[in-house]
Amino acid sequence: MTKYTDQGKQDTRSGFGAGMTELGRTNPNVVTLCADLVGSLKIETFIKENPERFFQVGIAEANMMGIAAGLTIGGKIPFASTFANFATGRVYDQVRQSIAYSDKNVKICASHAGLTLGEDGATHQILEDIGLMKMLPGMTVINPCDFNQTKAATLAIADHHGPVYLRFGRPKVANFTPVDQKFEIGKALMLNEGTDVTLLATGHLVWQSLIAAESLENQGISVEVINIHTIKPLDEEAIIKSVKKTGCVVTAEEHNFLGGLGESVARVLATRHPAPQEFVAVQDSFGESGTPDQLMEKYGLDNKAIEAAVLRVLKRK
Repeated sequence: MTKYTDQGKQDTRSGFGAGMTELGRTNPNVVTLCADLVGSLKIETFIKENPERFFQVGIAEANMMGIAAGLTIGGKIPFASTFANFATGRVYDQVRQSIAYSDKNVKICASHAGLTLGEDGATHQILEDIGLMKMLPGMTVINPCDFNQTKAATLAIADHHGPVYLRFGRPKVANFTPVDQKFEIGKALMLNEGTDVTLLATGHLVWQSLIAAESLENQGISVEVINIHTIKPLDEEAIIKSVKKTGCVVTAEEHNFLGGLGESVARVLATRHPAPQEFVAVQDSFGESGTPDQLMEKYGLDNKAIEAAVLRVLKRK
């Protein structure tokens, strides 16, 4: 299979920060809001260079969403940033009523998503956010896989009109996608062509999927790996085309198996091309405190879990 090289581990939240720095220099309509988490969101440079375009709301996330919605009326493009748990679960009413229902051009930028938030534990490790956000009419949901892709996605959503949920994380992970990539919302990316099984991965699980695919290739199994960075709108044509070729699919995500990427893919298959599917995801539970690596292993979200899911689904073809 094609070898992807880790250019040096970086956290995806820093990709967001790098994207915001560039937007601060190139798009005068972009403003940013934060709920007392400037350091965690890596937006210090944007603030230093554009202090008049930054609003520190404090620990008042619901208020932040309302302010962001209001700023769009004057033609601004607000990037409202906080932890994923606080950007979705805590403020769902405000996001639904003030942003989604009104089709406001707000970019909800959510760091520290999933289990890899780590030691902060279950209260902060939201595993339901993709489901919450994808069910809102008109909401675009994006979950990039590394630093470079998160930066590219941050730039891309500024040019997209409408509400967006951009999800990224805390830990340093492999940075392997092109530096100068063009991010196309809703367009899946083929990473490795194969014929035996389709592996659809999102976020931190994309790199783990590539590791699993290489191991499986050594066992004589041809794995097609596709990066689903946009969960809504979903690239249904890419999914159907691949599954028609391979005959089975594994989905991999750092999210509850209920409501995430896997369920979206299952809907597509059920209505258009039924095929065996296995889910690599959290099995309807909350998280716990631990290092990101410990949690990914315990909850079955690493390359070994992906490899096992592929072997299971192949038996069902």
